[in-house]
Amino acid sequence: MFILGSTTLDSLGQFVPLIIIGIIIIAVVILFTFIPVMLWVSALAAGVKVGIFTLIGMRLRRVVPARVINPLIKAHKAGINVDTNQLESHYLAGGNVDRVVNALIAAQRANIPLEFERAAAIDLAGRDVLEAVQMSVNPKVIETPFIAGISMDGIEVKAKARITVRANIDRLVGGAGEETIIARVGEGIVSTIGSSASHSKVLENPDSISQNVLSKGLDAGTAFEILSIDIADIDIGKNIGAMLQTDQAEADKHIAQAKAEERRAMAVAEEQEMLARVQEMRAKVVEAEADVPLALAEALRSGNMGVMDYMNYKNIDADTDMRDSIGKLSKDDSDSEEL
Repeated sequence: MFILGSTTLDSLGQFVPLIIIGIIIIAVVILFTFIPVMLWVSALAAGVKVGIFTLIGMRLRRVVPARVINPLIKAHKAGINVDTNQLESHYLAGGNVDRVVNALIAAQRANIPLEFERAAAIDLAGRDVLEAVQMSVNPKVIETPFIAGISMDGIEVKAKARITVRANIDRLVGGAGEETIIARVGEGIVSTIGSSASHSKVLENPDSISQNVLSKGLDAGTAFEILSIDIADIDIGKNIGAMLQTDQAEADKHIAQAKAEERRAMAVAEEQEMLARVQEMRAKVVEAEADVPLALAEALRSGNMGVMDYMNYKNIDADTDMRDSIGKLSKDDSDSEEL
């Protein structure tokens, strides 16, 4: 028993160094995983004083140390005075630390005054602060679509403008964007064309549009400063005045036709009314003629009329019928000859 126990202890003693080495390896792996030692060494080599416990604190605050330390090294080498707390707070706020530092370096090289707080505010506002700095150095050209205006003579004039703008860093936060610039320039172009006496004046002097629009201070309240407005292309559109006159004439024609149709309908109605009145009068004549025999009989009965008088009346009536028949035959013959 004693011999077996000593043999077991001897065999376990052979594995103790391996176990210790394994524990050390695991500890080193955990150390290098949780603590960015190489990043700390890089910072020290660049002359940036960052404590190892600061890096551990970043890990605990769920901050990726490389997103803060690398921009810090870049800023230190460029001579920009920023500290770890500023960069870390901007990272925690959801900003892009590397882009802000690049913008600060670009602004310093271009001799543009830009503080870290201003750059961080621009970045958190959703604008590309690096692009803004680059636009301050190299102005941007914004091209508008064809904008149509109508001169006083009714001719449509279309113009396309190129707007050269430079970023105004002081107004990037809260300032209007490119869409506002395009809308204001378009409004100025339409107003200038509309105030022109004729389209030929606009074609002869297109730079009058640029001068008039530029003098209105369209960049007020925007994130840009307008340097120049150039008319890139100008074209003639439709004759709006003639089209409006044509439409008006067409509308007047329809109105006249409607009134004529109304008068025709009234005339037809009046004609029908007169025909009805004629028929009514004829009915009264027939009714009156029906009373004639009764009146003759009464006259004969009362002695106011003799037999000879009655015979003369019949002769006259027959003679009248004969004359009417002859007149109708003559009229029918003349109508047939005309045909």
